[in-house]
Amino acid sequence: MKKEFIVEVSARHVHVTKETLEKLFGKGHELTPKKDLSQPGQFACEEKVTIVGEKGSLKASILGPCRPEDQVEVSLTDARSLGVTAPIRESGDVKGSGKCKLVGPCGEVELAEGVIAAKRHIHMTVADGERFGITDKQIVKVKIPTEGRALIFDDVVARVSDKYALAMHIDTDEANAAALSGSIMGEIVE
Repeated sequence: MKKEFIVEVSARHVHVTKETLEKLFGKGHELTPKKDLSQPGQFACEEKVTIVGEKGSLKASILGPCRPEDQVEVSLTDARSLGVTAPIRESGDVKGSGKCKLVGPCGEVELAEGVIAAKRHIHMTVADGERFGITDKQIVKVKIPTEGRALIFDDVVARVSDKYALAMHIDTDEANAAALSGSIMGEIVE
């Protein structure tokens, strides 16, 4: 049985708390959903912010809903352009991570931590995990069969929970390394 799933490219984005959202966009502001994402309950927003580092700045979309902690996800190329530290971490693991400033139309927020480069990962339901013989937090290898730049990503963490839908997420640097454009199916390999 093939262990296949869609591979999605996750471009730079920001997750904010309700408090940060109001500082950036004004008291009482609510996120404006633009489109649903593959993970249940997650959506891209109309709202954009500017991420400011020591060397530069970049625009990024906010993803909703609001979270308990602010998190800025950038590629390592973005981090170099910004002049920020972005340790490779699983989403939500922001303790001791990089710092930056977020600028919105109504204000700005200095983040003492929260900047990461997301560790490549596969979201899957418990049933998917059982079908593939994969457990939560297991590290796997994934083959990406692109034309001319096919590669195998090692050190991919499986995130198994019924809160998820089956999809692998890589950042723009990883997508460029595999010459990925459009959608493609990845496969867990031994």
